[in-house]
Amino acid sequence: MDHAKRQPRKQGWRFVLLGVVLAVAISGLVRSLWIDVYFIPSESMEPLLGTGDRILVSRTDFSAEPIRRGDIVVFDGRGTFAPLNSGKGPLADAAAAAGHWLGLTGSETTYVKRVIGIPGDHIRCCSADGRLTVNGQPVAESYLYPGDAPSAQQFDVVVPDGRLWLMGDHRSRSADSRSLLGAPGGGLVPVDRVIGRPVRIIWPLDRLTELPRPAVAEPTSKNGQ
Repeated sequence: MDHAKRQPRKQGWRFVLLGVVLAVAISGLVRSLWIDVYFIPSESMEPLLGTGDRILVSRTDFSAEPIRRGDIVVFDGRGTFAPLNSGKGPLADAAAAAGHWLGLTGSETTYVKRVIGIPGDHIRCCSADGRLTVNGQPVAESYLYPGDAPSAQQFDVVVPDGRLWLMGDHRSRSADSRSLLGAPGGGLVPVDRVIGRPVRIIWPLDRLTELPRPAVAEPTSKNGQ
């Protein structure tokens, strides 16, 4: 009799375990193909994205329409912003990946920045009046962190085919393409390293909001028109 009671209980646990495995597998499939969750670990994209925000990232937004100036992108920085190998060993890498996958911690190899230059663009900072220019025309950067200059570091770059020039909105707190000018690749991130576009802040709840794709960020004319 006791054996008969234990059997259904054991089968019940098997069903629960199977359900958990299936849920994880489905979640992994969805997150690898369509939409994912990322943790913002720094203040480099303030005021739009703050430290501790969790964002929903669409992996398909750039399939229908190519990346353009002004877009915010989540990208794999290995080989550009970060080393190809962490050097910490497989167990540490697995623990970090698990925390990142669960949305509990940020990733040391995944970054969120704004696209300032696309292939063929000539990016320069700063002009005589202290502005960033694209193809010789100043850019109105309304998204900059209040009080920040377009850049304290001067640069003059032509973006090659298949690459992007990326910068944070909180320029004084952002390590971005400017920081890697002297490194191999010059801080220019391959387009195929882009994971997707943030579409919504989902945590904390008081910051729950949609992140619409910005209008095309075209340079302004020299007279401001």
